Amino acid sequence: MSSEESVRLGAGDVELTVHPANGCRIGSLRIGGTEVLRQGERYGSFPMVPWCGRTRDGQFRNGDVVHQLPLNAAPHAIHGTGRDTAWRTATAGKSEAAFTYDLAEPWPYTGRVTQTFELTAESLTLAMGVETYGTSFPAQAGWHPWFLRNLGSGEDVRVAFAPAWQEERGEDHLPTGRRIDPLPGPWDDCFGMPDGLSVTLTWPEQLELTVASRAEWVVIYDEQAEAVCVEPQSGPPNGLNTHPELVTPIEPLEVTTTWTWRRL
Repeated sequence: MSSEESVRLGAGDVELTVHPANGCRIGSLRIGGTEVLRQGERYGSFPMVPWCGRTRDGQFRNGDVVHQLPLNAAPHAIHGTGRDTAWRTATAGKSEAAFTYDLAEPWPYTGRVTQTFELTAESLTLAMGVETYGTSFPAQAGWHPWFLRNLGSGEDVRVAFAPAWQEERGEDHLPTGRRIDPLPGPWDDCFGMPDGLSVTLTWPEQLELTVASRAEWVVIYDEQAEAVCVEPQSGPPNGLNTHPELVTPIEPLEVTTTWTWRRL
């Protein structure tokens, strides 16, 4: 079912609501009637594109050209423009949907972003692609889900993952470039999982949900009482500058993540 405001997908007793007009974010994911995402127009789960996390001083370079982005998390630019944009619904079926938006100011290059959703009774697969209409440019893509710390009864969620390293975080919240042994939380930190990421959230005796991706980078953010964020992304924070991945006319940027769950 779709409307101007929302697109609702269903599979078994799982319901997913997407709000294309509000940054094409997932507004709700209900598994067996239980909401697993923090509610609110800024929360749910939003796409980070065409960059992820903070970009230092809002500046990035493409060849010899330096670009300035708005400082929406001064002194940095954060989380891309996709979450602040109205997307178009390309297709919407019972359990699958696709959405697009055209890159525009303040992003300095033209192109198109596509995001797809595929829901089953046991999983959700998200895919995002960034393509250019001409000029090549660096970009990133990923997701920023706000998983509820507590599902309303029982114990708080437990987070389990085995990263190869942690990006050392400087006082400006950006990676310093040094890789260190993973530290205990709380986190607002980026981790490397070069064989593909896998992070398991367990609400004891209720639900286990695993976020997986072939992407090698994940940011874990658990400094707020209400929610825990597990953010798969194609590069680290400030990656437009430190790990640029070029979108070219023959090679788009593509990233996917699959969330799988089981009742406990």
